[in-house]
Amino acid sequence: MQEPMPAQSGKLTAEEKLHLLVDFGARISSELHLDKLLDIIAQQITHMLDVGRCTIYLKDEDTNELWSKIAQGKGLEHTEIRLPLNSAGFIALVARTGQTINLPNAYEDPRFSMDVDIVTAFRTHATIAVPLKNNSGDVLGVFQASNKSDGTPFDKNDEGLLRLLAALASGSIEIAKLYEEVHVAQLETIYRLAVTAEYRDQHDTRQHLKNISIISYLLALALGMSKSEAELIKNASPLHDIGKVALADNILLKPGKLTPEEFEVMKSHTIYGGRILEGAHSKVLQMAYKMSLFHHEKWNGSGYPKGLKGEEIPLEARIVTVADVFDALCVSRVYKKAWKTEEALAYINEQAGQAFDPNIVEAFLKVYPSVKRLYSVSSPHPTQQPSSATNQTKLS
Repeated sequence: MQEPMPAQSGKLTAEEKLHLLVDFGARISSELHLDKLLDIIAQQITHMLDVGRCTIYLKDEDTNELWSKIAQGKGLEHTEIRLPLNSAGFIALVARTGQTINLPNAYEDPRFSMDVDIVTAFRTHATIAVPLKNNSGDVLGVFQASNKSDGTPFDKNDEGLLRLLAALASGSIEIAKLYEEVHVAQLETIYRLAVTAEYRDQHDTRQHLKNISIISYLLALALGMSKSEAELIKNASPLHDIGKVALADNILLKPGKLTPEEFEVMKSHTIYGGRILEGAHSKVLQMAYKMSLFHHEKWNGSGYPKGLKGEEIPLEARIVTVADVFDALCVSRVYKKAWKTEEALAYINEQAGQAFDPNIVEAFLKVYPSVKRLYSVSSPHPTQQPSSATNQTKLS
């Protein structure tokens, strides 16, 4: 995160104001993630106006509310504020009318509500709120600043500066919101595609995909990956078996051991998955391509479809392989009963250096206490040790 501007003291010259505004615009124009963008904006407003608190409210059209994504200042670090758009408070009034409201003495003004102060143990003295508008003039939200450090009310210069900052920020906020909506839509599409593939193979599809995502995420973090890298692995992992959509039910759902010919057909789901995802431009689908094509490769080179060995296998695929096999062992399917988590853990450990990357197995042992809690709410199932052939063909 970028460092906030230093707090300003005294009156700023026109040149200083221009420099600060140019710097503000540069900082916010390069950030597409809404949380980070709003944090940067709130920090800059807090320091440029030298105030005790800055709160950014955004409109939630679905719930007809205003809510604070970011609130800077004592007492609000982890507080989400929600206000109905039709409420009587001055923040909602700014959002409805699109007009700036400046309260020199908040507690003496009937438009001010003390509810947030009561929750956060903060005393608002002077406060100002300006609408955040897009290019069409529609109100996106509200910027609020409270309590100048010198104790004076907000003047016309403060109003003008805050309106200017809101105008500069509105475009970046709108772009970040669109980026977030596209990202959410992409993840939802990925998840629903994954459900389509897995639904034919088992009943509790959503839980299976959730477990694999969480385990893959925990493994990535335990291996020293950044949070953003781990998030990417988590979001891509549900698509590892997308190639199953191309398999016939008489093979995919066969309750017993597959014949050698059927096994060859089963193995082809990795190829089909690779073909479905090949050539994708998004990072998450590029990673899912590697997972789908290579999640049945084995560390010792005995896997499929290419017989890759050791670090020839993409790391993303090595991670999801461990997560997928563990979860497959721990849940019931038409062709097997569930193993106990301790038995599945023993199998994972036993296969280190054979089926699985030893470093990932070591990481799995570290995160196992957290992984085990995913299955603690499930009712116990009788243990059945599948045959070696069943292990190799139908674990995932």
